[in-house]
Amino acid sequence: MRQFTINRDTKETKISISLNLDGIGKSNIDTGIAFFDHMLQQISTHSLIDLDIKCDGDLKVDMHHTVEDVGIALGECIKGALGDKTGITRFANSYVTFDETLTRTAMDLCNRPYFIWNVNTTLEKVGDMDQELFPEFFKSLVTESKMNCHIETLYGDNNHHIIESCFKSFALSLKKAISIDPRKEGVPSSKGTL
Repeated sequence: MRQFTINRDTKETKISISLNLDGIGKSNIDTGIAFFDHMLQQISTHSLIDLDIKCDGDLKVDMHHTVEDVGIALGECIKGALGDKTGITRFANSYVTFDETLTRTAMDLCNRPYFIWNVNTTLEKVGDMDQELFPEFFKSLVTESKMNCHIETLYGDNNHHIIESCFKSFALSLKKAISIDPRKEGVPSSKGTL
């Protein structure tokens, strides 16, 4: 089983994350930020990754440390659970519609982190979260998991739809990229290593 658990304690956050890449999409998530919990649940549900996240952060200061540090810890968990990435599909992309909104994510689990966020919103907040926190979360996750990930909303008007479609599209791409291809022998690279 491709599983991993991490405990990350700093002066700003105390985080515990456990995941199973070969799960059924069940989750137990509590970061103290309701909308963020809802978005993390989307990752679990649509990637079929079982995910337990508990974060006690310095929310009295603001949400930044909690969101960024959860991204860091989740990225470390994904990287740890993937191990040497033998047999994975590696590349994936997905399109997700949410009413008037269309978002796509392209991903490569290549050990060379790079992140593009081409998403425009019109409000300062979605739910209880500042808009600027969403790319911070994904940037931290992408960097620590060592993936290349491009997220782009092609069009959309409703800010909730835009953000949620980003999380769902990311989840679907992740589900494909981490999947095992039974025809694949070894690491999915013509170089023989990632």
